[in-house]
Amino acid sequence: MNYMDVASAAEKWNISERSVRNYCSEGRILGAVMKNGSWSIPSDTEKPARKQRAGKLPNDILKRLKMEKDAGMNGGIYHKVQIELTYNSNHIEGSRLTHDETRYIYETNTIGVENDTINVDDIVETVNHFRCVDLVIDHANYALSESFIKQLHFVLKSGTSDSRKPWFAVGDYKRLANEVGGLETTAPEEVAISMKELIREYNKDKVKSIDDIIEFHYKFEKIHPFQDGNGRIGRLIMFKECLRNGITPFIIEDDIKEFYYRGLKEWKNEKGYLKDTILFCQDHFKAYMNYFSLKYSD
Repeated sequence: MNYMDVASAAEKWNISERSVRNYCSEGRILGAVMKNGSWSIPSDTEKPARKQRAGKLPNDILKRLKMEKDAGMNGGIYHKVQIELTYNSNHIEGSRLTHDETRYIYETNTIGVENDTINVDDIVETVNHFRCVDLVIDHANYALSESFIKQLHFVLKSGTSDSRKPWFAVGDYKRLANEVGGLETTAPEEVAISMKELIREYNKDKVKSIDDIIEFHYKFEKIHPFQDGNGRIGRLIMFKECLRNGITPFIIEDDIKEFYYRGLKEWKNEKGYLKDTILFCQDHFKAYMNYFSLKYSD
């Protein structure tokens, strides 16, 4: 990955070097790292968006999510997204935490369990997923990049039992071959090239349709670039890209996961299965948006 220094970033974004340093220290520049007392910034990172000033309550989904997140507000659409997206995406992948337990962790930062045994990884990955949702909201307007996708994986899998395995690469591409649904995926030695090509092709056109986003998701899952966590990362990316392109976002719910899996498996031959599933999920999300007086695209 190529990096630029503070001075280069300031010139590129037409702001002061002091502002660049402040953005770095506040964690608002994706992938920025401190090396030998100086900030190194990924060359493909875009200028951070300015924070919205207080004012009229926005009816745009992304602006509302950002406002409620920054204000630490409970009971709004941000609160709803955190719980629903985290519970459903984790449950699809086998988490045994209930919806109520997920909500309790989010709202109290504690876990209360009676007469049951809970996998610690389920708790850790639930908390980590909340942080991933924040990353998606904070960087929704940025073009999709490898650094962002890897950062999502790093946050999701940090502190899990997988992260203590010497062969498991947290925040980096897989080292061992894996399968999904009994199907072969891209070989580890080919993943980096395949991901670069996938992202390059996807970013060629600035305006995306729901079909483009679904197509990317299918190809991402077919590559299966990480040792574990690919499904959750892929669904977070879809949510982000809907926000970036003004498309009504959606949450794949656990009780329709079989339709979702069928859609992925049959995408090359019949795109209608997966698209119909996602349009159904969009309609469900529109009900949330209606409740919170948010506008959405048809």
